[in-house]
Amino acid sequence: MDATWWAEFLAASDRFDRAYLLEGLADLVLPKIQAPLLRREVKLGTDTVIRHLERPSIPERAAHAQEAVERLERTLARIEERATGSAIATEEAAILLTAMRGDFASAAASASAVVSKPRLRSLFVTALRLERFDIPLTLRLLDGGQRPADAIRSGHLIGRYSWWPSWLLRVVTERALAGTLDEDTIAALDQCAYAELSPTQATIARKLLSGDARLIDTTAERLVSLGEPDAAHRLREGDLNAVALAARLVPL
Repeated sequence: MDATWWAEFLAASDRFDRAYLLEGLADLVLPKIQAPLLRREVKLGTDTVIRHLERPSIPERAAHAQEAVERLERTLARIEERATGSAIATEEAAILLTAMRGDFASAAASASAVVSKPRLRSLFVTALRLERFDIPLTLRLLDGGQRPADAIRSGHLIGRYSWWPSWLLRVVTERALAGTLDEDTIAALDQCAYAELSPTQATIARKLLSGDARLIDTTAERLVSLGEPDAAHRLREGDLNAVALAARLVPL
């Protein structure tokens, strides 16, 4: 997971909470800094920058944040100049310095080598601050290997439709995990969500949506017998909009 991978999170939301992210990174990385004095200075520095990020319009906080960054830069430079065989390790402090400078993608790429990757991903997903957003699903998609942009898009799509019946949400989740969820699919599945289906009809709809070839053929024949040849053809062609009609025609 390089910096470009992590940068997709910041590009996905104009409400990205950088103060929350820096605080979370500090919680993960600070315990890895072995030298107590260096750890204390990094802690003071990150706290100062976090206060600035919480209220970026206050000039005094911005000035203090810049001073904290410059102070830590000088400290790490002095440590490097005096490096010996038993020198203080500065890699973890450098990660937080990178984040304090605002380069969260590069900081995360470096941090992923020293802290829990699932916790780091969870931190970034939570920092998105998106409304009607399915965080657990997004994390599942990321764990399954999807790129952040794709996982976030699916999490946002499904989050808007949390009122859907549970059987349909399972279908949508399966499609998201398979990487086949898009706006057109959501629009088509919305027809099923609005359809008033009995438990039996919902079961039929779920099987049709899963691509059960035998059931699709049987249901298509029934549509033809009921005077719906166009719907039968669309169902056989994989048109999701025909599923709601087919399911509603199943006897209650």
